[in-house]
Amino acid sequence: MSDNTAKPATTDTATDNTKASKRILTGIKPTGTLHLGNYVGAIRPAIESIQNSDDEAFFFLADYHGIIGCYDPAVIHESTKSIAATWLACGLDPERVTFYRQSDVPEIPELAWVLNCSCAKGLMNRAHAYKAAVDVNVDNDVDADLGVTMGLFGYPVLMAADILMFNATHVPVGRDQVQHIEMARDIAGTFNHRYKPLFTLPNAVVDDDTPLLTGLDGRKMSKSYGNTIPLFGEMNPQVSSEKQMHKAIMKIVTNSQLPDEPKDPDDSAIFEIYKAFATAEEVAVMREAFTTGIGWGDAKQALFDKINTEIAPFRERYEQLMNNPKELEEILQMGADKARRHSRKQLDKTRRAIGIRPLAKLK
Repeated sequence: MSDNTAKPATTDTATDNTKASKRILTGIKPTGTLHLGNYVGAIRPAIESIQNSDDEAFFFLADYHGIIGCYDPAVIHESTKSIAATWLACGLDPERVTFYRQSDVPEIPELAWVLNCSCAKGLMNRAHAYKAAVDVNVDNDVDADLGVTMGLFGYPVLMAADILMFNATHVPVGRDQVQHIEMARDIAGTFNHRYKPLFTLPNAVVDDDTPLLTGLDGRKMSKSYGNTIPLFGEMNPQVSSEKQMHKAIMKIVTNSQLPDEPKDPDDSAIFEIYKAFATAEEVAVMREAFTTGIGWGDAKQALFDKINTEIAPFRERYEQLMNNPKELEEILQMGADKARRHSRKQLDKTRRAIGIRPLAKLK
């Protein structure tokens, strides 16, 4: 993480890059079940980063963001349950962090509207997702905004509200999301200048050491490519999640080299994924096995064994939570209560700053 920190939200003065404790915020959209790439790239590092830290941390399920591109209510609902269970099963402590569902904090969309009124349309015109949609339409010789919703267009403002509501100082993101953090800083700066310095300017945290896993077909592991290895699998009583993971790993595409033929580990998805779970010593042993001709079947089995050693302890807790949605809901409501202790105060300050306040005190 960056050594630069911003002043936390303990006063009304928003500052940037001062020495203070961090307030970390991480969100994930509930638009499907999580895969191994999500675990390695987001879940594991996020949980590890706060285990030996006194930093404040906010983790949320971004269900309002989810409906921007997913119009299936069942997917949103089931994915919210699955992702909440995944975070908790993998070790997220709801007592240690504030873990909540975005839609349970109504102050966030209200703040988003206020921020919309301080956000230049031209800033949104430059958002990568919007520009990409427009480029596709232009290439297809149709109206530039065909199929573009206001949700897609204004996505960065809602993301800014997520961040600024809690005056997060550090937001872990992939490189493709850095622009949104820069936009949140721009929006906060405009509001602070126009009204009152209420919002901290957040810092994007990009960890270049976090591995990006290759999928079954050699491309980046992504749900959109259909090449993922499931973390816990679909809830299917006839096929255990462990067997689902094993089956997926055995589908990793390899070349036609035979057993005993030397293989290039640096050109293998199997080896790349293995490195994300193994120690340096184990990686060295596996590299030697590749150069001396390990068979593809044996390499895949070794990969499964290594992954399963880490994931298996989480699996039972995940299945317990999936079968007990009441417990999940209680945990999320506890988190919402914690989140709203912050959001009510921040929204009240914001409303007063823009002139929306009581006309007089009533007895």
